[in-house]
Amino acid sequence: MKDTSRPQEKDFELDCSVAGYDYELPPELIAQNPAVPRDSSRLLVVDSPTTGIETAPLHHIFHDLPALLRSGDLLVMNNTRVIPARLYGHKSTGGKIQVLLLEERQYNCWLALVKPGKSFKQGTKIIFDVRQLRIGDLEDSYPVKNPQLTATVLETDAATGGRLLQFDVPEGKSLVQLLEVFGEIPLPPYITTSSAADDQYQTVYAKQPGAIAAPTAGLHFTPELLQKLRDRNINQAFITLHVGVGTFRPVEVEDVTTHQMHEEWIEVPAATVEQIRATKAAGGRIIAVGTTAVRALEGAAQSGNLQPFCQKTDLFIYPGYQWRVVDGLITNFHLPRSSLLMLVSALIGRQRLLNIYNEAIAFGYRFYSFGDAMLILPSAVGVLSQA
Repeated sequence: MKDTSRPQEKDFELDCSVAGYDYELPPELIAQNPAVPRDSSRLLVVDSPTTGIETAPLHHIFHDLPALLRSGDLLVMNNTRVIPARLYGHKSTGGKIQVLLLEERQYNCWLALVKPGKSFKQGTKIIFDVRQLRIGDLEDSYPVKNPQLTATVLETDAATGGRLLQFDVPEGKSLVQLLEVFGEIPLPPYITTSSAADDQYQTVYAKQPGAIAAPTAGLHFTPELLQKLRDRNINQAFITLHVGVGTFRPVEVEDVTTHQMHEEWIEVPAATVEQIRATKAAGGRIIAVGTTAVRALEGAAQSGNLQPFCQKTDLFIYPGYQWRVVDGLITNFHLPRSSLLMLVSALIGRQRLLNIYNEAIAFGYRFYSFGDAMLILPSAVGVLSQA
């Protein structure tokens, strides 16, 4: 059987060029709000090795998913939870500022993007404003009438252009505990007119706080849909990848093979590894829910075999990648020139994916974080991976 995960010789130059991952999207197709209910979003199904070339993808609704998978399949989901990572405040000398937390480097010391950035030199003190003060939120830490949070700039981070901020937090408290008061959930910059509630930008199975963006393929699931899947013996396993800024930043080098991914922390627990092994041994298929689940699973298998894993990964997946774990994928539609678009291209081919995107645009699918979804079945990949 033809290995469609490998780039063909004539396409190799475009597969390696960032320009080969560009496409035009009408602005009105950028979803500003999620579907209600969640599983009423549309689902484009890629079910054969020729879909997107000779044959068109199939159009479904996301709640059709149980009928599209097989008994014995395993969905692997990312249970990260988005934290209120956007903070507003001012410098001790006056000027207003905005901060986006990226990751905790040491206890209450965070890497963050700051606006405006040029004036944030070492030693600069920042005073943050309360966003939503509710009775009892800070009664154990601050006088409720005048809560305050401050941080000091330690240094500039060369890799991201961000700053390391040391937060002044009461003894026994962590910054994460205070973010519900001082922070807000950060929606992506292309969502500009949303009326979505904070919990609509969390998956229904979100558990482990630490992400600055949602694993959006999981936003389509409802508790009822998850139960219907279990009733059909389509089970769920979980990994954790705290989505960071590197996932969404465009690839800026011309040759994508030279792109360096920003590291993200992942955990693939032993229980999930055992579920995957048992599923494959029984003839079931591993369907990753989202590119973050793909990156976690494949990152945990870089030794050649899937193993429990709890550390950072900078794995960058693009056409030519040799798959080890993942057989199929549920994913949203991604930004041009993004590493996510390259990852999906590695599964089914760059030109095929662009053909499928053109089909989605022609049929008015909604794109990006609050948009519709695509299901790539193992039958469309060509060669199933080996765990």
